[in-house]
Amino acid sequence: MKANSHKQTINIGMLGLGTVGTGVAKILAANEHCIAQKVGSAVALKKVLVRNAAKPRRVTLDGLLTTDPAAVIDDPEIDIIVELMGGEEPAKDYIIRALKAGKHVVTANKDVVARHGRDLFAAAEENNVDLLFEASVGGGIPIIRPLKQCLAGNRISQVMGIVNGTTNYMLTKMTADKSDYEAVLAEAQQKGYAEADPTADVGGFDAARKIAILASIAFGTRVTLDDVYVEGITGITPQDIEYAGEFGYVIKLLAIAGETDKGVDVRVHPAFIAKNHPLAAVNDVFNAIFVKGDAVGETMFYGRGAGEMPTASAVVADIIDVARDIQHGVASRVLCTCFDNKPLCPIDKTEAPYYIRLLVEDKPGVLAAIAGAFGCQQVSLNSVVQKRKVDDWAEIVLITYRVSDANMRMALSALGGMPVVNKISSVIRVVGE
Repeated sequence: MKANSHKQTINIGMLGLGTVGTGVAKILAANEHCIAQKVGSAVALKKVLVRNAAKPRRVTLDGLLTTDPAAVIDDPEIDIIVELMGGEEPAKDYIIRALKAGKHVVTANKDVVARHGRDLFAAAEENNVDLLFEASVGGGIPIIRPLKQCLAGNRISQVMGIVNGTTNYMLTKMTADKSDYEAVLAEAQQKGYAEADPTADVGGFDAARKIAILASIAFGTRVTLDDVYVEGITGITPQDIEYAGEFGYVIKLLAIAGETDKGVDVRVHPAFIAKNHPLAAVNDVFNAIFVKGDAVGETMFYGRGAGEMPTASAVVADIIDVARDIQHGVASRVLCTCFDNKPLCPIDKTEAPYYIRLLVEDKPGVLAAIAGAFGCQQVSLNSVVQKRKVDDWAEIVLITYRVSDANMRMALSALGGMPVVNKISSVIRVVGE
């Protein structure tokens, strides 16, 4: 990008006018004066791509709407493209086209960044333009910029967070009301927290996209969605939540990334987390990301992880950053930070304590047989408690000491073949010890 003379107005072309796009338009209009003061010039929407220009809107944008992508991407007067369509295509194509046209891009699209970040950053660097994506993780919570800039002097050892508001709301309700999964899911859908097809949220895939992005930045190596081990919350029951409380834990869907001697460990799964851990107190639709650095120590970023105005807040912050770069004739100051090609830690080499709930025969010698099966796979038991009778079976709850995933799987396979074991009801990792 060549240095510009001072621009009187920096023009924005927006792709998409859904929930977040509407929020962005509102903020740009409501805070027009203070944004101009921070940038040093006016920042204005010039064109907005929509599917249906006749559809009623919650914001007035007379004369700005178009159904033609080229009218936005190829307009020579537009300086910044803001992509808020969501989904991989055609969003990825539009972003690449805009970058190759020499336009700066701001996006909230976790799908595209998590899968195609390498291609996007290459296009931005080749064309010497900015590509910012703060809103792709954590909604209104600042986390991308802190990892790339504020904590850049640290060696990050762990990033762990609650990054999906739907599942956090559901687990909070299940804990508070002792409700089952299906009832809480229906309530979340009724309130608009969960989609009609909730798979992306409850299956852990939304959180997986976000932790792939955070891990790439934190550990300086490319991590894509396909690299993330994923478990969702569909198997969590009121019994598991109750027993977690009795042992001093709460259950959260955690996105975890850490650098170990076995490689970069990136995963999403439900977990027991101690009640005194900062993440344990993050409830309802709120998100939080916990970061450990060698210099800064432990930090936590907390706030609303989704929604019209929180997410729009992050988008507008990126717009202001890009607008300042334009006024100073600079770009690409902090683009891709994936400088290394580090190995990934396979899930079977990860280690954690485990909670296991079993239904077994209610007779002498059973506990000894179960302990023996665990011992044969080098799984040490921290606690074993018989909880209740379920029909003619005894319910046993165990918590192990730290063990590899591979050894735990072998132990569970051995248990599944024992005549005295009727069912392995739940297996949940314990983290944050």
